[in-house]
Amino acid sequence: MGQSEPLEIRKTIRRHQLREMVPLADSTIYEMEQRGEFPRRFALSPRCIVWDLAEVHAWLLARRAKPIPRAQHPDVTKRKSRPVKGQDRA
Repeated sequence: MGQSEPLEIRKTIRRHQLREMVPLADSTIYEMEQRGEFPRRFALSPRCIVWDLAEVHAWLLARRAKPIPRAQHPDVTKRKSRPVKGQDRA
């Protein structure tokens, strides 16, 4: 076998530690991973999934540096179920 660069050993965190750092739902984290917007998880064993702590820290710092615009409020008058009645009280 040829000489290869030594791999750097980095600290990893499990799901419960990630939840303490990032207060997002598991489904939100999964969707963000699929879109490439969150660090990818990897398997240490068939039952142990972890995230790289340095990647999660870098993601948090990037999110803090660039504010996310707030979502607009939905127009509730356009709902199909439970529509809001008009304001015709005069």
